Amino acid sequence: MRGRRRREGSTAVEFALVALPFFILLFGILEIGLMLLVDALAETAVSDAGRQIRTGLAQEQKLEAEDIKARLCANMGVFSRDCPSRAFIDIRVVDGFSTPPDADPFKTGTFDPGVLTYQPGGPGDRVLVRVWYEHPIVTPFIAQAVSRTADRRVMLTTTLAFRNEPYK
Repeated sequence: MRGRRRREGSTAVEFALVALPFFILLFGILEIGLMLLVDALAETAVSDAGRQIRTGLAQEQKLEAEDIKARLCANMGVFSRDCPSRAFIDIRVVDGFSTPPDADPFKTGTFDPGVLTYQPGGPGDRVLVRVWYEHPIVTPFIAQAVSRTADRRVMLTTTLAFRNEPYK
Protein backbone atom coordinates (compact mmCIF):
# COMPACT_ATOMS: atom_id res chain seq x y z
CA MET A 1 0.00 0.00 0.00
CA ARG A 2 2.81 2.33 0.74
CA GLY A 3 4.40 1.76 -2.70
CA ARG A 4 1.08 2.49 -4.36
CA ARG A 5 0.82 5.97 -2.93
CA ARG A 6 4.16 6.90 -4.34
CA ARG A 7 3.11 5.90 -7.88
CA GLU A 8 -0.36 7.49 -7.99
CA GLY A 9 0.73 10.61 -9.91
CA SER A 10 3.20 8.85 -12.21
CA THR A 11 0.65 8.37 -15.00
CA ALA A 12 -0.17 12.08 -15.06
CA VAL A 13 3.51 13.01 -15.11
CA GLU A 14 4.27 10.53 -17.90
CA PHE A 15 1.32 11.84 -19.92
CA ALA A 16 2.51 15.41 -19.45
CA LEU A 17 5.98 14.47 -20.72
CA VAL A 18 4.67 12.63 -23.79
CA ALA A 19 1.62 14.78 -24.66
CA LEU A 20 3.38 17.92 -25.92
CA PRO A 21 5.74 16.15 -28.38
CA PHE A 22 2.88 13.90 -29.50
CA PHE A 23 0.53 16.80 -30.29
CA ILE A 24 3.29 18.80 -32.02
CA LEU A 25 4.02 15.76 -34.18
CA LEU A 26 0.31 15.23 -34.88
CA PHE A 27 -0.28 18.87 -35.88
CA GLY A 28 2.91 18.82 -37.95
CA ILE A 29 1.66 15.81 -39.92
CA LEU A 30 -1.69 17.53 -40.48
CA GLU A 31 0.04 20.74 -41.56
CA ILE A 32 2.29 18.94 -44.04
CA GLY A 33 -0.79 17.24 -45.47
CA LEU A 34 -2.53 20.61 -45.81
CA MET A 35 0.55 22.11 -47.47
CA LEU A 36 0.67 19.23 -49.98
CA LEU A 37 -3.04 19.72 -50.70
CA VAL A 38 -2.57 23.45 -51.37
CA ASP A 39 0.44 22.66 -53.57
CA ALA A 40 -1.55 20.12 -55.61
CA LEU A 41 -4.45 22.55 -56.02
CA ALA A 42 -2.04 25.29 -57.13
CA GLU A 43 -0.41 22.96 -59.68
CA THR A 44 -3.80 22.14 -61.20
CA ALA A 45 -4.95 25.76 -61.17
CA VAL A 46 -1.74 26.94 -62.88
CA SER A 47 -2.11 24.22 -65.50
CA ASP A 48 -5.66 25.37 -66.25
CA ALA A 49 -4.67 29.04 -66.39
CA GLY A 50 -1.68 28.21 -68.58
CA ARG A 51 -3.95 26.36 -70.99
CA GLN A 52 -5.90 29.58 -71.60
CA ILE A 53 -2.67 31.34 -72.57
CA ARG A 54 -1.25 28.43 -74.57
CA THR A 55 -4.39 28.09 -76.71
CA GLY A 56 -4.71 31.86 -77.32
CA LEU A 57 -7.96 32.26 -75.38
CA ALA A 58 -6.41 34.81 -73.02
CA GLN A 59 -5.02 36.83 -75.91
CA GLU A 60 -8.28 36.75 -77.93
CA GLN A 61 -10.37 37.80 -74.92
CA LYS A 62 -7.73 40.39 -73.96
CA LEU A 63 -7.46 38.99 -70.44
CA GLU A 64 -5.26 40.91 -68.03
CA ALA A 65 -3.17 39.53 -65.16
CA GLU A 66 -6.04 40.09 -62.72
CA ASP A 67 -8.37 38.02 -64.91
CA ILE A 68 -5.89 35.14 -65.08
CA LYS A 69 -5.41 35.38 -61.31
CA ALA A 70 -9.18 35.30 -60.77
CA ARG A 71 -9.46 32.17 -62.92
CA LEU A 72 -6.54 30.61 -61.09
CA CYS A 73 -8.10 31.37 -57.71
CA ALA A 74 -11.46 29.99 -58.81
CA ASN A 75 -9.74 26.59 -59.19
CA MET A 76 -8.24 26.64 -55.68
CA GLY A 77 -11.29 25.01 -54.09
CA VAL A 78 -11.74 25.82 -50.40
CA PHE A 79 -8.68 28.10 -50.53
CA SER A 80 -10.15 30.38 -53.21
CA ARG A 81 -11.30 32.99 -50.68
CA ASP A 82 -7.75 33.81 -49.53
CA CYS A 83 -6.12 33.19 -52.90
CA PRO A 84 -6.27 36.75 -54.34
CA SER A 85 -4.19 38.11 -51.46
CA ARG A 86 -1.79 35.13 -51.31
CA ALA A 87 -1.14 34.29 -54.97
CA PHE A 88 1.41 36.16 -57.09
CA ILE A 89 1.60 35.49 -60.85
CA ASP A 90 4.43 36.11 -63.30
CA ILE A 91 3.79 35.33 -66.98
CA ARG A 92 6.47 36.22 -69.48
CA VAL A 93 7.83 35.36 -72.91
CA VAL A 94 11.30 33.81 -72.67
CA ASP A 95 13.99 33.25 -75.30
CA GLY A 96 14.57 29.67 -74.27
CA PHE A 97 13.76 27.28 -71.49
CA SER A 98 17.39 26.68 -70.52
CA THR A 99 18.11 30.18 -69.17
CA PRO A 100 16.22 31.53 -66.16
CA PRO A 101 14.40 34.86 -66.51
CA ASP A 102 16.24 37.99 -65.46
CA ALA A 103 13.57 39.07 -62.99
CA ASP A 104 13.94 37.24 -59.69
CA PRO A 105 11.45 38.33 -57.04
CA PHE A 106 13.75 36.94 -54.30
CA LYS A 107 16.84 38.84 -55.43
CA THR A 108 16.86 41.07 -52.34
CA GLY A 109 16.05 38.21 -49.94
CA THR A 110 12.45 39.30 -49.55
CA PHE A 111 9.67 38.64 -52.03
CA ASP A 112 9.30 41.64 -54.36
CA PRO A 113 6.09 41.46 -56.44
CA GLY A 114 7.18 44.62 -58.30
CA VAL A 115 9.32 42.60 -60.72
CA LEU A 116 6.44 40.37 -61.81
CA THR A 117 4.95 40.94 -65.24
CA TYR A 118 2.18 39.75 -67.57
CA GLN A 119 3.25 38.95 -71.14
CA PRO A 120 1.15 36.10 -72.58
CA GLY A 121 2.93 36.31 -75.93
CA GLY A 122 1.69 35.38 -79.37
CA PRO A 123 1.44 32.22 -81.46
CA GLY A 124 4.57 30.08 -81.19
CA ASP A 125 6.14 32.09 -78.35
CA ARG A 126 7.81 30.33 -75.45
CA VAL A 127 6.04 31.30 -72.25
CA LEU A 128 7.02 30.83 -68.62
CA VAL A 129 4.25 30.92 -66.02
CA ARG A 130 5.37 31.17 -62.39
CA VAL A 131 3.03 31.36 -59.43
CA TRP A 132 3.96 31.90 -55.80
CA TYR A 133 1.39 31.16 -53.11
CA GLU A 134 2.01 32.42 -49.60
CA HIS A 135 1.09 29.65 -47.17
CA PRO A 136 0.99 30.25 -43.43
CA ILE A 137 2.79 27.68 -41.26
CA VAL A 138 1.89 27.32 -37.59
CA THR A 139 3.87 24.33 -36.33
CA PRO A 140 7.28 25.64 -35.17
CA PHE A 141 9.47 22.80 -36.42
CA ILE A 142 7.78 22.67 -39.82
CA ALA A 143 8.18 26.43 -40.17
CA GLN A 144 11.92 26.09 -39.63
CA ALA A 145 12.26 23.19 -42.09
CA VAL A 146 10.66 24.80 -45.16
CA SER A 147 12.41 27.45 -47.17
CA ARG A 148 11.54 30.96 -46.14
CA THR A 149 12.26 34.42 -47.33
CA ALA A 150 14.22 36.91 -45.23
CA ASP A 151 10.90 38.41 -44.14
CA ARG A 152 9.81 34.98 -42.76
CA ARG A 153 7.19 34.14 -45.44
CA VAL A 154 6.65 30.60 -46.73
CA MET A 155 6.07 30.65 -50.49
CA LEU A 156 4.90 27.59 -52.42
CA THR A 157 6.10 27.84 -56.03
CA THR A 158 4.64 26.40 -59.20
CA THR A 159 6.25 26.80 -62.61
CA LEU A 160 4.90 25.92 -66.04
CA ALA A 161 6.77 26.37 -69.32
CA PHE A 162 5.29 25.84 -72.76
CA ARG A 163 5.20 27.04 -76.35
CA ASN A 164 2.01 28.78 -77.41
CA GLU A 165 -0.01 26.97 -80.04
CA PRO A 166 -0.38 28.49 -83.51
CA TYR A 167 -3.86 29.72 -82.71
CA LYS A 168 -4.29 32.34 -85.45
